[in-house]
Amino acid sequence: MNASDTLKNSKRVVIKIGSALLTNETREELNQGWIDNLAKDIHALNKSSKEVIIVSSGAVALGRKALGISADIAPEDIRLEQKQAASAVGQPHIFTGYYHAFEKLGITVAQVLLTTSETENRAMHLNARETLYTLLARGIVPVINENDTISTGELRFGDNDRLAVRVAQMIEADTVLLLSSTEGLHTEDPSKNPDAEHIPLVEDITDEHIKMAGDAIPGLSTGGMKSKIEAAQAATRAGISLVIAKELDGKCTLFKAQDNAPNARKRWIATHMKPRGSVIIDDGALKALQDGKSLLPIGVKALEGIFERGDAVSIQTGNGKGIGIGLSAYSAEDAQKIIGKQSADIHGILGYLGRDELIHRNDMVLS
Repeated sequence: MNASDTLKNSKRVVIKIGSALLTNETREELNQGWIDNLAKDIHALNKSSKEVIIVSSGAVALGRKALGISADIAPEDIRLEQKQAASAVGQPHIFTGYYHAFEKLGITVAQVLLTTSETENRAMHLNARETLYTLLARGIVPVINENDTISTGELRFGDNDRLAVRVAQMIEADTVLLLSSTEGLHTEDPSKNPDAEHIPLVEDITDEHIKMAGDAIPGLSTGGMKSKIEAAQAATRAGISLVIAKELDGKCTLFKAQDNAPNARKRWIATHMKPRGSVIIDDGALKALQDGKSLLPIGVKALEGIFERGDAVSIQTGNGKGIGIGLSAYSAEDAQKIIGKQSADIHGILGYLGRDELIHRNDMVLS
């Protein structure tokens, strides 16, 4: 399996774009021509039934000039409040560039800003995930960046390589593609050693691969190859392949997924989530779950405990036997109102249109 085959077989792809590609030679203006070509490539992926999410860097780089921050200063040497202000200035320029590029192709784009806490808090995680699913279902391309203005130092992703992987885990993407100024991993930094050997495939990441990583480009990015290797470790462990490339169909390095994403996600639910309550199901629901279906409110006879949307709950039969664990799409208060009812009645009962399932099959692990 090579990178080309991996992308061809992927249904959902997260593409992270580095600052070096989005800015021109002066590092102070948007490279609109490059973005226009990227939009055409993504349009082709959409036409081949692939869903694409963009995680974009570049906001800080484009806002530095307005803040009087020299392009020679490394991002890690810029004070947090200055970096946040620069991002606020640059973010409209970034999104406007994407908007115009995709508008020419008849594609709508949406701006989504995330923080670390929003991907780690289960309720916020689910809200963000459902927003992205809704956009993708309507053929809209989400353009994601970290919400720099409200992120504090200890809550920041630090670079968009990590953010891209976190988004991929959130929406169960198949592949993360990191587009940057490098064609992938080399045995040494190719800018310092032209004879450095390119590595097209990494099946297992070792300490040796980490040692090969270089530093970020001064004045532009906070990542560098070290960040990309760390992102690849997180992605492949979660069952997601990761590709580092300079161009969408160019020379690259593929880090092979260690497992399939749904199983990796379900292992995470089973081992990291502590149940805060229980749902007691009837025999019809039990059979439906065993057939691989989601748990609907009508199949639930009773609830126990106090839990919020996104919390883990134990799934039990009428005789008290635990058969699994899942993430509730509703709080205990709202769930109590809809159990035993048809999904079509949820809107009328709760006053808002929630999910049809109390626990979706992708958020469930059965014993």
